[in-house]
Amino acid sequence: MPHNKEEELAINCFLLAGRLLVQCGAETYRAEDTMLRMAQSQGYPDAQSFVTPTGIIFSAGHERPTRIAQIPSRTTDLEKIAQVNNVSRNLTARNYSIEKAYEELQRIEKTNFFFPTWVQILAAAIASACFLILFRGIWSDMPIAFIAGGTGFIVFMAIHSLTKVKFFAEFTGALFVGVIAFYAVEFGYGSQLDKIIIGSVMPLVPGVPIANAVRDLMAGHFVSGVAKGVEAFLTATAIGAGVALVLLTF
Repeated sequence: MPHNKEEELAINCFLLAGRLLVQCGAETYRAEDTMLRMAQSQGYPDAQSFVTPTGIIFSAGHERPTRIAQIPSRTTDLEKIAQVNNVSRNLTARNYSIEKAYEELQRIEKTNFFFPTWVQILAAAIASACFLILFRGIWSDMPIAFIAGGTGFIVFMAIHSLTKVKFFAEFTGALFVGVIAFYAVEFGYGSQLDKIIIGSVMPLVPGVPIANAVRDLMAGHFVSGVAKGVEAFLTATAIGAGVALVLLTF
């Protein structure tokens, strides 16, 4: 056990900051650097941290106990990352006490910064139509990409909330995108099947995990980089398998 309540509060604060960063999609080196900077600002110069996509190991010093925090799920929430970084900066600049920083981190953890579901669906649909044009599709196919992308995202969110299996949700969402695009072209409402499908699945593509995997590898965090890369690869494979199943079936 930590030596006193103040030390216990400080370690809990450092662990919560690191856990929030990893859960919200931050790079591994960012989480480790944030925890160490916060610890050093509070008089723990020998603090050490080891962060992976599924857990954090933290020690405030050689003579202090080591703590572990599990990370069961991860998502992408850049707003929470920015707010955790802001708390870290204020703590290291002595603008926040450790009690104030911990209270702010608890508030951030409990707050939902995501846009309403209908806004996310609308954004996915609009993005799908825009990606269609970006990939040199024709303007007349934009309504189909809008519908297919929005419907695929709805299915993805519904399946993910029911099963909590992201890969299956990605597969099912891509499957619905493929079915809608195929029948739209089959009945004359669309023209370029490939462009419609490519544009419509883009909201499902794991862009941030791929970027974080590369950045972790470049920073020398090979365990986290490979793990995140494999996760992104499996997600991309699930999307491709959903589309391929439609094309092979029909």
